[in-house]
Amino acid sequence: MNLSIEPSIIMPLTEALHQSSDLSFSVLNFVVLGILILLSAFASGSEAAFFSLGPNEKEKLKEDESKSSQLVLKLLENPKELLATLLITNNFVNVGIVILSSAMLNDYFGPAKGNETLRFLVEIVGITFMLLLLGEVIPKIYSTKNSLSIARTMAFPINTIKRIPPLSWLKTFLVNGTNLIQKKAKRKGIKITSDELEQALALTKEDSTSDEEHKILEGIVKFGNTDARQIMKSRLEMTAIPSEMNFHKVLGVILDAGYSRMPVYENDLDNVIGILYIKDLLSHLSEDENFDWLKLIRKPLFTPENKKIDDLLKEFQEKKMHMAIIVDEYGGACGLITLEDILEEIVGDITDEFDDDEIIYTKIDDSTYLFEGKTALVDLYKVLEIDGKEFEQSKGDSETIGGFIVEHAGRILKNNEYIIFDEIKFIVESSDKRRVKMVKAVLKEN
Repeated sequence: MNLSIEPSIIMPLTEALHQSSDLSFSVLNFVVLGILILLSAFASGSEAAFFSLGPNEKEKLKEDESKSSQLVLKLLENPKELLATLLITNNFVNVGIVILSSAMLNDYFGPAKGNETLRFLVEIVGITFMLLLLGEVIPKIYSTKNSLSIARTMAFPINTIKRIPPLSWLKTFLVNGTNLIQKKAKRKGIKITSDELEQALALTKEDSTSDEEHKILEGIVKFGNTDARQIMKSRLEMTAIPSEMNFHKVLGVILDAGYSRMPVYENDLDNVIGILYIKDLLSHLSEDENFDWLKLIRKPLFTPENKKIDDLLKEFQEKKMHMAIIVDEYGGACGLITLEDILEEIVGDITDEFDDDEIIYTKIDDSTYLFEGKTALVDLYKVLEIDGKEFEQSKGDSETIGGFIVEHAGRILKNNEYIIFDEIKFIVESSDKRRVKMVKAVLKEN
């Protein structure tokens, strides 16, 4: 008995089987694509989770004795290796997504003309958007908020992946290459001027940064360019003890001044012979007025007026001292500077229970200020919120507002006389034959 099947029956059956096979293959492609996107999300999320762990989270990991927590800490011990593993894994997965997506698009769009624009939009815009949104943005946002749990979850998979060739080889190559580049960069060095640092600081100021924090950063940037004479207390403001004074009068001066250290001079302030530490007197308070207190003074530290305060700070640390006498080019004492004065250039004014809350200026209105003539120029810059570069270039040897006016005018101005500098009008409110006592600074109205 001969059986024959009509071609009209075979052809539809073959086409149905072929369509079924294509459908199964397409479903498989979509499943694999979904798995790859999921792996990309895990890699990106792990990177964000591990490197956003703060001190509190790390402390919790140390307290937790579970294997996952300890493994997280172990991975963080070598952050370069961890980052290399995550980056290589993420890039491999992303390349796989691009290749598979391109192959799937070939099946749908084929070589027919007229589909180029649509394919471009799908391939470039669609796939890129999918990778960024599903593989980068969402996982990193979620992982940053749940860094501890994600890090614990991904610790074992990452520890396994970093040992699998060829990822382990690539990881080692990447880490070694990075170390080599860093060594060369350190040898070469990077030269950045203070002006460039100030510009960078101004550009990177964020709303989340408080004014106090920003001022500290500015103080650090300007720290190495500040001379000792710019922040010293002038000899007019110094409280010193003459060597011929009897012991009881010395105690009275100390009580009135309220300082823990005071310079001692012989004949005049240009001849400072030592520093008296008040704590050294505590065991001698019951002595009579003829007590030889000069045997308690310590050797003073002298420093030139143009010495940078960062170098002076190192000298204070090395010699374990807190006070230095500033001398001019002729060797005469022109002021003193303390460790507190230097630190205040970074952190702002430091006050204790013995400091007087003395107002060094009066704000009359938004554009008018009243200063004492002995107010330092650096304090003027802070109050008026100016950089003071023009003043620094024109001040000569003057360090106070009164001295600057005399330097600029060529004489001691009388009451109500004024100068204008850098769009600021300085009106002398009070002066005598020796110095300018009070100055009114009027800002130009915008």
